[in-house]
Amino acid sequence: MYEAYYGLREKPFSIQPDPEFLYFSKRHALAFTMLQYGIQNRAGFSVICGEIGCGKTTLIRHLLNTLGEELTVGLVYNTHRDIADLLEWIMLAFGQPYEGMSPVARYDAFQRFLIKEYAAGRRAILIVDEAQNLSASALESLRMLSNINADKDQLLQVILVGQPQLRDLLKQPELQQFAQRIAVDFFIPPLTVPEVAHYILHRLKVAGREEPLFTKAAVILIAEASKGIPRSINILCDMALVYGFGGGCTTIDSALVGEVLADRHDYGVLNAPPATTPSMGQ
Repeated sequence: MYEAYYGLREKPFSIQPDPEFLYFSKRHALAFTMLQYGIQNRAGFSVICGEIGCGKTTLIRHLLNTLGEELTVGLVYNTHRDIADLLEWIMLAFGQPYEGMSPVARYDAFQRFLIKEYAAGRRAILIVDEAQNLSASALESLRMLSNINADKDQLLQVILVGQPQLRDLLKQPELQQFAQRIAVDFFIPPLTVPEVAHYILHRLKVAGREEPLFTKAAVILIAEASKGIPRSINILCDMALVYGFGGGCTTIDSALVGEVLADRHDYGVLNAPPATTPSMGQ
């Protein structure tokens, strides 16, 4: 809609997890390094947490693009607390047959799959997104799967990705043994105001625009209203570009962002609270 008007090849602020737009803040970079470290050092369990919309899934998508052929990866992303048998979902993630098997037969089949991968010189890595939705019993079943070893080598590595509730879940007394198996853990905080500025510039550049488009005051207002959460930043920036295009604006200033926020508060379905316009100049 507004791409050509602002000199963009594509929408810069889509909320879809696109690795090409991944912005490495200091904490995102550290989280990625920790994931790489866990994989290279055969960590049994790695845990990455962060608020909703902080970029966890995008980070995992980027990680998947960097992994070599010696790794066999299974991704479970539609978790919920009522999963009766997590192993069914795990086998589905690895492309293994699972229907019509008893629990014992499924476990045996999965163990043979891991041994086959190991014999072929490949390592199996399971990534569970939205892991905060799992029950304590499901996490305990993951711990039992991690006991499948060959000599000194662990045949299954697990990466758990989730919201802050995952931290609370892992602190429960019944998961003490599980928590002791976690070799790598990291929490991704919201972006700071300077990081929000760099984030916006980065996404605009990836989309084809080198020149700044948002004023400093507009960025501060977006940072305040979004609380530094990338997904919320994307939504606000995208709406500001729509408003700017509709009003024939060549730059996005704080007045325009304030109008977006006010309209979302007054007419939005979710009734987003307004943010205060900075007193500094645009």
